[in-house]
Amino acid sequence: MLDIGPMKLLALLVLTALVFGDRLPEMIARAARFVRMVRSFTEDTKQEIRRELGPEFSDFEFEDLHPRKLVAKHLLGEGDPLGLREIQEGLGLDEEAEAVRDAARTLGEGVDLVKRAPGPSAQDGPAPAAYDPDAT
Repeated sequence: MLDIGPMKLLALLVLTALVFGDRLPEMIARAARFVRMVRSFTEDTKQEIRRELGPEFSDFEFEDLHPRKLVAKHLLGEGDPLGLREIQEGLGLDEEAEAVRDAARTLGEGVDLVKRAPGPSAQDGPAPAAYDPDAT
């Protein structure tokens, strides 16, 4: 991501105002019109695709095409196509989960149930790169 602090942002705003001067409001208005035009185009395209797919795809959402949402919807979603809820109820996992929650409540708040290893120190070298959970 961009690493722009408040001072860099302020410097960019001042520099933009100096370079573009009186034309800045016009440029902002043009950018806003362009964004509205792109949003309108994408919404019209989505509606056309839904219309072409027909009534059997009336509940189709483009956001469902994201891999994480696609898996969640079809494995854990409405209708339970694989019967996972029936298996969970048959094994009594709901009762076990509730028993664990009750035990945790009786121990009291503020008690750390999991011992965590200490984090990396400065002498261990640079910290590992951040993990992006949405990367595929």
